[in-house]
Amino acid sequence: MPKQTGGNALLDVNFIMKKAGISERMKVADFGCGASGHFVFPASKLVGNQGVVYAVDILKTSLETLDKRINQENIKNIQTVWSDLEIYRATKIDGGSLDIGLLINTLYQSHKRIEVIRESVRMVKQGGKIMVVEWEDASLPFGPPAEERVKIDALKKVAQKLGLKMIEEFDAGEYHYGVIFEKL
Repeated sequence: MPKQTGGNALLDVNFIMKKAGISERMKVADFGCGASGHFVFPASKLVGNQGVVYAVDILKTSLETLDKRINQENIKNIQTVWSDLEIYRATKIDGGSLDIGLLINTLYQSHKRIEVIRESVRMVKQGGKIMVVEWEDASLPFGPPAEERVKIDALKKVAQKLGLKMIEEFDAGEYHYGVIFEKL
């Protein structure tokens, strides 16, 4: 298994999966999944053979790395999807088809956060959930610069405008917060 680097290594995968409520037969997408598949592979085990996990990223090299592991381990329920989440309807996943969308350490990397959330919301079904996990708004010697961190209050306002209802806010680790939204 590849060594975990970056912000995802600071997150407890089992805790995140449990908080998200991922279970058998679900359709889940990890938006901005990265090359390690830090959340993709654990989600794959939870959804089982009759579920599906979409590993979505803009970097083709990340998806190629994931595809190698998927093929090596003969995993049948993960599909890699290349997409620019900043463009509405760019992602080749049917609208209203996902049970859960994960935006974990993704939004801070974009200057078009509203567009990314909007595209994620499009794919989640009514009553489905979107989990956002982002860096705390604190001055730390690591992680993204303070000006690139996603402010939780701004996130809540945008989510509400896009038809999401906040159902839970939680500490996602020492340096991260998490919010779970439901699509109305």
